Amino acid sequence: MVVRRITLDAREMEHPIPLQLALQHLQSMIQNEYLYMKHRKKPIPLIELAKEKGFVCFVEQDKQEVWHILISKNQNIKLEELMDV
Repeated sequence: MVVRRITLDAREMEHPIPLQLALQHLQSMIQNEYLYMKHRKKPIPLIELAKEKGFVCFVEQDKQEVWHILISKNQNIKLEELMDV
């Protein structure tokens, strides 16, 4: 299966724009897509909302303190393998 990435770099965005954009992407996301978001902080509300709606999430902070958030509807996808750090 081909997996399509939706990229959202929110590192320079002000609250609440990253959450609003991410939720828009999640609403229109299909099974073979995933959201790859980079953020300067851990977006806990987004992660909690995504999990409540049945999405799988992978979250990790890199050495430069950038948060990488990957979210998908596909329960079988290995999001940690899709990280580009």
